[in-house]
Amino acid sequence: MLIPLVNFSPKKALFILMFFVSPFLVKAQCIALPNAFAHNDYRHKRPLIDAETNGYTHIEADVFLHKNKLVVAHINPYFKGKRTLENLYLIPLQEQVNKNNGYVYAGLEQPVTLMIDIKTDAKKTYAELKTILEKYRPILSSYDTGKVSLRAVTIVLSGHKPYDIVKGEQSRLAFIDEDLRKVDRDTIANVSKMASCKYSKLLKWKGAGNISEREKRRLCNYVSIAHKNGEQVRLWASPDNKAVWNEILSCGVDLINTDKLVALKEFLLSRPNQTTTTATLPN
Repeated sequence: MLIPLVNFSPKKALFILMFFVSPFLVKAQCIALPNAFAHNDYRHKRPLIDAETNGYTHIEADVFLHKNKLVVAHINPYFKGKRTLENLYLIPLQEQVNKNNGYVYAGLEQPVTLMIDIKTDAKKTYAELKTILEKYRPILSSYDTGKVSLRAVTIVLSGHKPYDIVKGEQSRLAFIDEDLRKVDRDTIANVSKMASCKYSKLLKWKGAGNISEREKRRLCNYVSIAHKNGEQVRLWASPDNKAVWNEILSCGVDLINTDKLVALKEFLLSRPNQTTTTATLPN
């Protein structure tokens, strides 16, 4: 259907033209943020998409094994049968990778992390998850007989973690989110890609005044050990304020865990010397 534009002012005509044409020509441009972690991403209005349009490179989904399906939910999976891990995350990610020549974001060659927080039995849930992940092997980072191959998406398991099973596998498509407080113990190389801890388990400071030197040294020590093990560090349930964000980043924490997607994006973009990459997503 063609709409004559002669009866409209230039401004209105341009608006109408953009309304009809832009969905076919324009890709969503954003700044990819390596420190941004979307906590409980599935609770946003548009799971995955809201996080990606704000440049998040680490995204979390809680998963329940229910009637042989991996259902994404916060507490109750019983009435959310269509909100599966595949429908909300794996299928869209594969479509994006196919359109972006092998990457989730065009212009960003580093993997995007999808953290799967297992809420049901670790062994049974992981068995079902393995079957599903095999369908997406071409886009997933993998471990095969001592070698890690990084691809568009890296799967990290949290919650009820099948640590012993994963540790014993010679070929797999998932890695473990280790307990940050245990990183000083012996670890098996290439099992863990991340080390996390609840903020209050390490720090009592909530952003008012100055953090104590004792707490700061404690955090920096854990971060240093985790980095030597090749793990990114995340503190979950941390206070959502700029003072805390600034301090933990200065201690070397890699990932800021938040539900406030826009607020954290604006904070990170305002920081001097912040590492960013301009990237695009297919429409």
